[in-house]
Amino acid sequence: MRVLLKEILDCPPDAAWRALRSPAVFREVSSPVVSVESLEADGFPTVWEPGEHPVALNALGLVPMGEQVIRLTMETTRKDGVRILRDTGRGVSGALASVTLWDHRMAVAPDPAGTGKTLFRDQLIFRTGALTLASWPVFWALWQWRLRQLKRLAPTWRLDLGVDLPADAAAGPGDASAAADADSRVTE
Repeated sequence: MRVLLKEILDCPPDAAWRALRSPAVFREVSSPVVSVESLEADGFPTVWEPGEHPVALNALGLVPMGEQVIRLTMETTRKDGVRILRDTGRGVSGALASVTLWDHRMAVAPDPAGTGKTLFRDQLIFRTGALTLASWPVFWALWQWRLRQLKRLAPTWRLDLGVDLPADAAAGPGDASAAADADSRVTE
């Protein structure tokens, strides 16, 4: 089954890319529907890196859903300016172990209308065996919630996201101002 979303986010593409790579943003857009706890020895990193990241999830912060491995890859070299964060992880225990296919891709690109905003596309392809059809409304609703949260947060990203990143990590392709933004530590 597939959930596919497309939206213009009110922030520059570089800010959206930094946000997608932030575990803090991941937790905030999932909350309070799903709470996420890192199972890595040092907890969540400041910025997601490619590789595997074990987590435990709870529905509404109360009901254990199980453990999952987030397996990330990043595509940042496309000539069209599209950057893609892909998770092909797997459920390890609990209800999450019923997920037999997980392919989640989030893409950011400049708004084709030239507004300076971000074209955001989010696609989830999943299977849960015999429960796939019954699972679709749950995933669809969760993805709608996440998109609503992303739209709410996006205007704030240009002001403060990235201040805790080293200047070279904050910069994306063609983003000479991102390093300066990271160093300016703008706060409200």
